[in-house]
Amino acid sequence: MNCSGFDVLAGRSVNFEYTAVIDSVDVAEASVELPLVCPGFFDIQVNGFAGVDFNNPAETVAGIGRALEAMLRTGVTRCLPTVITGAPGDMIACLRNLRRAMQELPRRAMIAGFHVEGPFIGPEDGPRGAHPARWVRPPDIDEFHRWQEATDGHVRLVTLSPHWPGAPRFIEAVTREGVVASIGHTGATGDQIEAAVNAGATLSTHLGNGAHSELRRHPNYIWDQLAEDRLSASFIADGIHLGRSFLRTALRAKTVERSILVTDAAAPAGARPGRYRLGEQDVELTPDDRVVLEGTGKLAGSALKMNRGVANLVRLAGLSLRDAIRMATVNPTRLLGLPAPDAILPGAAADLVVFRNDGWDLDAVVFGGEDVVTSE
Repeated sequence: MNCSGFDVLAGRSVNFEYTAVIDSVDVAEASVELPLVCPGFFDIQVNGFAGVDFNNPAETVAGIGRALEAMLRTGVTRCLPTVITGAPGDMIACLRNLRRAMQELPRRAMIAGFHVEGPFIGPEDGPRGAHPARWVRPPDIDEFHRWQEATDGHVRLVTLSPHWPGAPRFIEAVTREGVVASIGHTGATGDQIEAAVNAGATLSTHLGNGAHSELRRHPNYIWDQLAEDRLSASFIADGIHLGRSFLRTALRAKTVERSILVTDAAAPAGARPGRYRLGEQDVELTPDDRVVLEGTGKLAGSALKMNRGVANLVRLAGLSLRDAIRMATVNPTRLLGLPAPDAILPGAAADLVVFRNDGWDLDAVVFGGEDVVTSE
């Protein structure tokens, strides 16, 4: 296949040929008629999509496949399906479902591993977010090893709160095994956060969320994470989870190089308003695109699509398009220690997003060299 476009990350117009990989790239004459092109997006926190809940122990491989297909049509070519706090047996069942999907589905290459968010989080209202209180528990390395056994070692990211006395030891253990340890859903002190970072934590999960509704001016655990240069941070840029001023300020503090766009999407994302499930809990997608625990105003994931998240980083945070795309492509890849797609180059996988700069309506998504019909 042949394609021409403006490579946003490299800042140049190119002609390129591809099969399952990029076969050749030549510099092209600049033209305003060319579409924009970039590597496919990488979402490291997604709990479900298109009505499918990755936290349902009874979910089928076919259901997971439907969710991946819908995500692909929004530009996501790699992801970490995410399992949240639940009963130990249910979490294992969900991870086994996802591992089977990783082995059997035609789109299995989209799954780069798994993110386990909890259950080792803060038990308080606020930091706990929408995670069920009865299943919050302290870090347990044996439980982590059961997750890895269920997934053949494919858990790549674990979110936990460093307020637990055993958190530093747990972080040291999982990072020795090549797993990213992330701070999230926490009310930890500055000393506890520092101890977690010294132990090897390298990320803050959806910074600014999973927090008390009111905090002391300073110090507090959001400032402590913003100020820690050894921590990258992920952000939910849906215009709902974070206000414009916080998002802009947080990105300036962390810098684009240490910032990652995530959706934190739940089952209602890409679906119609109505009732859905997040694990054992009922959630609702409201007409204004909020995902909340049913009967409350408490956010329970998002309905964000990655291409809209990129557009929101430009619109709300004032980033350049190149920087917004870096947060959805290069940065999550580097966090996990994978080769990062700094440009469209020969030998790279032919996983691409082609679009016009008109609000991020996608022209095409290419996955493994195959053109995908988009829903945007």
